[in-house]
Amino acid sequence: MSVLELAVERQRYHGAAAKTALQRIFSFPVVLGAALVVGIYVPLRAFAVDPDVWWHVKVGEGILATHRWPTVDPYSFTAHGSPWIAYEWLGEVLLAVVNRLGGLTALLALNVLLAGAVVTGVYCYAAMRSRNSKAACVAVVALLPIAYLSFTLRPQMIGYLFLVLTLIILERFRQGHTRELWFLPPIFLFWVNTHGTFVFGLMALGVYWGSGLVDIHWGGLESRLWTAAERKRIAFVALLCFIALTITPYGTAIAAYPLDMAFGQPINVANIQEWQPVAFELFYGKLFLFLLVVFILAQVTLRLKWRLEEFTLFLVGLVALCLHARFVLIFVPFFAPLLATVLAKWVPPYEAGKDPHGLNAILLPAMLVMVLWLFPSPAKIGESVAEHFPVGALSYLRQHPVPGRMYNTYGYGGYLIYTADGPNKVFIDGRADIYERLGVFSDYLNISRVAENALLLLRAYNIQSCLIDRGEALATVLAASPEWQRVYGDKTSLLFVRRPAVSATAAGK
Repeated sequence: MSVLELAVERQRYHGAAAKTALQRIFSFPVVLGAALVVGIYVPLRAFAVDPDVWWHVKVGEGILATHRWPTVDPYSFTAHGSPWIAYEWLGEVLLAVVNRLGGLTALLALNVLLAGAVVTGVYCYAAMRSRNSKAACVAVVALLPIAYLSFTLRPQMIGYLFLVLTLIILERFRQGHTRELWFLPPIFLFWVNTHGTFVFGLMALGVYWGSGLVDIHWGGLESRLWTAAERKRIAFVALLCFIALTITPYGTAIAAYPLDMAFGQPINVANIQEWQPVAFELFYGKLFLFLLVVFILAQVTLRLKWRLEEFTLFLVGLVALCLHARFVLIFVPFFAPLLATVLAKWVPPYEAGKDPHGLNAILLPAMLVMVLWLFPSPAKIGESVAEHFPVGALSYLRQHPVPGRMYNTYGYGGYLIYTADGPNKVFIDGRADIYERLGVFSDYLNISRVAENALLLLRAYNIQSCLIDRGEALATVLAASPEWQRVYGDKTSLLFVRRPAVSATAAGK
C-alpha cells in the first residue's frame, strides 16, 4: 500500500470514528436522558431552598476564611462553645465556593446540576441492568414524583450522586469491566468527608461482594460465584475503601457519626419531618405504594428472576424508605433497575438503525436553550427566598435593633446564621445533634408547641424577642400575652419583643 493510499485509509478511519462518536452523542438514549434532566429542572427552578443550606454555606465560608475545621459551636447562644464538628465539611466548602462565585443564582445552578446528575445516573444504571434505555426512562419518569422532594441543595445531594456512581461501578464490575472498580476508594474518600450516606455505599459494596461468595438458585433468586481474581480484587478494593473512611480532619469521628445519628439522637429522629416514615396519605406515598403493588403483581405473574445482590438492595431501600421518608433517594436507585427490567417486557428496545440523528441534533441544543431561557433572574430567586425565610423581618431588625437574646423558629436558624452581620447568636438551627445533647432541642419543642411551661422557658433563657413563622401556634399565645408586643409582621414571619416594663421587672427579680 502506497503512502497516499495509507493516508486516505487513515482519513477514512478517523472520519468514520468521528461520525460514530457524533451518532452516539446525538442518539435517542441521550435525548431521553436530557429530557429527564429538563423534567426535573422545571420544578427545581422555583428554588425551594432547604432551611439547612444556609448554615452549610456559612460553615464552608468559615473553613475557607480560617483554613481550620470547627471543633466547637460558634453560631448559637444556647450551645456556644460546646463540642461540635463539621461532619459534612467538604460539601459545605463546595457550597461556599459556589456561593462566592455567583450567590443564589450559582447555588440554584448547582442544585440543578446535582439533581440532573443523580437522575441521569439512575437512568444509566437502570438502562445498564435492563438493557433497554426506553424502559429505563419510563421507570425513572415513574419514580421522579417520589424523588422530587429530596432534590434539595445540601451535601446529601452529593452523597446521593456518589451512591449512584458506586452502583454503576459495581454493576460494571459484575458485567466483567474490572478497571472502574479502582475509582471506589477515592469516591469513598470524598464521600465520607461530604455526607453520611457513605454507609449505604459500603452496604452496596458488601452486598455485591457477599452475593458472589455463594451459588444460589432459589425460586426467583440466583447468584453467580466470583472468579478467584474477581474475589481478590473486590476484597482488596473494599479494604481500601474502609481505609479511606479514616482520612478526615477529625479522624474516625466522621465515619462514626451515622451510628450516633441512628442510636444517639432519638428526639431528632422522632420530631424532624424528614425522619418520619413514608406518608402514604400524600401523593408520593400513594405512588410509591402503587409501584410496589405493580412490581409484586409482575413478579407473581411473570415469575421474573433476580440476582441476589440487586434484590437484597431493593429490600434495603424499601425498609429504609418505609422507616424514614428521608431515604427516598436511597430507595429510588435500588428500585429503578428492577422496575425497568419489568417494563422492558412491554417497552420495545432502542434500535440504533432507526435513530433520527439529525432530529436529535436539533432537540438537544433546543433543550439547552430552553433551560437557559427559563432560568430565573436573581430578583425572582430573591422573591422565592423571601416567601420562606424572614427576609423582611431581618431588614426591620437592621433598622430597629432589638438588644438581648432572640428565640427563633427552627427553620429560620440557618438563614439567621447565613445573614448574621453582628454578634447576635441563634437559639436553634438545623444542627439538631448538638442541641439534643444539651437539652435545648427538647426545650424548643416545648416552646414551639406551646407546652404549659413555654413562657417560663422563654424567661429562663432570658429571651427578649421572638422571630417565628406566621402560622405557628406560639404566635397566638404571644399576641395574647401582656408580656409581649408584636413589632413586625408580614406574610412569612412575625417579630415579637418583650415589653420594656415586663423585661425590667424580670431583670429586677
